Amino acid sequence: MQAFIRLHPADDVVIARSQLMGGSTIEEVRIRGLIPAGHKVAVRPLEPGQPVRRYNQIIGFASRAIEAGEHVHTHNLDMGPSKGDFARDYAIGQDIKPEAPRQLAQFMGIQRADGRVATRNYIGVLSSVNCSATAARAIADHFSRRNNPLALAAFPNIDGVVALTHGTGCGMDTEGLGIRLLERTLAGYATHANFWGAVVVGLGCEANQLNTWLAHSHLGEGERLQVFNIQDTGGTRQTVEKGITIIQGMLAQANAIERKPCSAEHITVGLQCGGSDGYSGISANPALGAAVDLLVQHGGTAILSETPEIYGAEHLLTRRAVKPEVAHKLIERIRWWEQYTAANGGEMNNNPSPGNKAGGLTTILEKSLGAVAKGGTSNLQAVYEYAEAVRARGFVYMDTPGYDPVSATGQVAGGANLICFTTGRGSAYGCAPAPSLKLSTNTALWQRQEEDMDINCGEIVDGRASIAEMGQRIFELMLQTASGQASKSERHGYGQNEFVPWQVGAVM
Repeated sequence: MQAFIRLHPADDVVIARSQLMGGSTIEEVRIRGLIPAGHKVAVRPLEPGQPVRRYNQIIGFASRAIEAGEHVHTHNLDMGPSKGDFARDYAIGQDIKPEAPRQLAQFMGIQRADGRVATRNYIGVLSSVNCSATAARAIADHFSRRNNPLALAAFPNIDGVVALTHGTGCGMDTEGLGIRLLERTLAGYATHANFWGAVVVGLGCEANQLNTWLAHSHLGEGERLQVFNIQDTGGTRQTVEKGITIIQGMLAQANAIERKPCSAEHITVGLQCGGSDGYSGISANPALGAAVDLLVQHGGTAILSETPEIYGAEHLLTRRAVKPEVAHKLIERIRWWEQYTAANGGEMNNNPSPGNKAGGLTTILEKSLGAVAKGGTSNLQAVYEYAEAVRARGFVYMDTPGYDPVSATGQVAGGANLICFTTGRGSAYGCAPAPSLKLSTNTALWQRQEEDMDINCGEIVDGRASIAEMGQRIFELMLQTASGQASKSERHGYGQNEFVPWQVGAVM
């Protein structure tokens, strides 16, 4: 097995499979100094200002002269004076491909009365505002299997009662973008297929008024959705008691479910990558992309997101857009982000994070080119704004921040009933009510943090599995998890604290 990975014949760099020592030779190029595993090494001389290619795509510009065999990283590669404002050929629709023959696969799902299919069966306790978070959590804690093992002992078909609280809901414009995003997010969770029912607890005087939220979301109270305020109920103790009583009244019906064979078309997976490294775009991300293509062939849906982390690679998606308006909506979201970051004194290349850079990534362009691989090669059917309900089937895009909990929260609000999360540095993450699968990009991480990882895509880097083989394994794991098999993060109890709606605008 070679000591490096070449991704395209035209690339200016190759990736170290393991640490390369100075004086060793690759492709008749003498290594100059130590090259860490997952990092880039130049295979030809590069002049200052010259574009540098990986994946046969520009990942940045040489900030000084780079010799063949030299480590290519933050000390000699940056976004250039244009900050990435170079021409990308959007070539809208150019790479659309014929639909593959429909495949049939099943999982053991939970059929809801409205035709939707769940992968889990929870009861949710949501807060309208941070001021009601403590009461909401106290309600859910009463049913915790750790704190009160008898509370759900007679209801084995209920996966749990979870509190999803947040840090906003007031101090904002009652007609602005921020509250609209929060309203959409809460509505998506309150009606999510993985919740049999939900209780929403408010304070009473907050900007995010419960009655206004219900009206804007076209929701009404009923046996599966009940709302009330602390101020109306008589204080914290009575609020907690009321919430417990309401949920106790839900338990018998929520438990009266059984898993049945369901088509894989009912799986909607949110795609995430966090703690990325130099191997993310080589192993876990393209393997997940292969699994996405399989899911789409089976009629399922996959949601790619994290707009700041596709920046500079969006042209690879516009080429697959089924309609010009789909591509233009994606481009419009990119432009919005450029304005949004500038208004807040930042720039799109503030990403990657320090951990990403330690793992071998240098610029947002490089990170983005690896990140889009999660979306496979299927046609792009639709583009959604944050937390919008996903109606289209197949491969779609949702505009979200790159911060994983915020991004996944939007995807679940949109209907994702499963999350697949690639990581090269070892992110700790889980999601309720949608189970989350963690995909390691390298074997060293798998060996170090196997208790958190569900599958080791580092076998691709090691030469022990192909991308197609790993994609098949991921797809099969999706079916097993959707059928009720617990993910590693579920076993650890992750999920309640990772509910993080996107906050935008001034806090007043």
